[in-house]
Amino acid sequence: MSGGLVALLDDVAALARIAAASADEVAAGAAKAGAKAAGVVIDDAAVTPQYVSGADPSRELPMIKKIFWGSLRNKLLIILPALLLVSAFVPGIIPFILMLGGTYLCYEGAEKVWHKLRGHHSAEEDAPAVDRGPGAEAKVVKGAITTDFILSCEIMVIAMNEVATESLWVRALILVVVAFVITIAVYGAVALIVKMDDVGLHLTTKDSAGSQRFGELLVKGMPAVLGAITLVGTIAMLWVGGHIMLQGAHDLGWHAPYDLVHALETPFAGIPVVGGFLAWLVNTLCSAVLGIAWGLVIVAVMHPLMKVLPFGKEKGGHGDGDVRATAAGPQPTKRDVDPAP
Repeated sequence: MSGGLVALLDDVAALARIAAASADEVAAGAAKAGAKAAGVVIDDAAVTPQYVSGADPSRELPMIKKIFWGSLRNKLLIILPALLLVSAFVPGIIPFILMLGGTYLCYEGAEKVWHKLRGHHSAEEDAPAVDRGPGAEAKVVKGAITTDFILSCEIMVIAMNEVATESLWVRALILVVVAFVITIAVYGAVALIVKMDDVGLHLTTKDSAGSQRFGELLVKGMPAVLGAITLVGTIAMLWVGGHIMLQGAHDLGWHAPYDLVHALETPFAGIPVVGGFLAWLVNTLCSAVLGIAWGLVIVAVMHPLMKVLPFGKEKGGHGDGDVRATAAGPQPTKRDVDPAP
């Protein structure tokens, strides 16, 4: 009996060690996969606040909550099962799916740069569209979730590619962790961003002169913060998209671009202390240049097509058009109120 008990305890201990090792493996894989998807994550965080711009302040967090749950459903119920099936039965198409996502990132980033350089602004871009019906909020949320689906696909495919050599169950666990962590991070940051001016306005009502000045700084500084996030998101898209295309071309047998970038970064790698960072910076800059070059090619092809296709976008950037409409209509909001002196 005691021998059986000892054997059972040994088995339990072995299972515990396996579970601990698996947990470490999942955590490491999730961190690696999440880091590779960082460019898309930043863009997601930069895009989402637009959907609640101009909305009644009391509806901002409820709208973000609905978009959050929609994003999580996208990742866990649609994208994750599809990717697991693909990786199990036709793993050979994952590099092509990844390069398709990389092309989309390059296109989005290059399109934003193109519109910025041209100084192109339409009425829809300067202000949210107006949709006053009772279903206005639902329309905004639905549009945001639809856009999030595209970004979530890119995040999950990039993550899958990073852990493609793991077993099926480990891949599944890693992608579940990535889905939860990234969705919470993105929409937590979005909630913080869109409510920061509320915090600023609240501080301007305090008796302390320091609190009032800090509140004014928050209110006045948020447009610059949003602009900086958008800029970083654009750069990240071009860098990540370009790197995906560079690595994908190398894996498919076209080695020249990859070898050229490697040759450019090699002289910097040997510099003491900062060599690794400088080599990474050279690789990143080359990837971004490739990203914008490839993106501009796609822009040149797609823009004429968009004018004739029935589902074409009216303007650049995530097809957001009318889905930027808000339930509040064109009325003054808390952001239009001057802070207390």
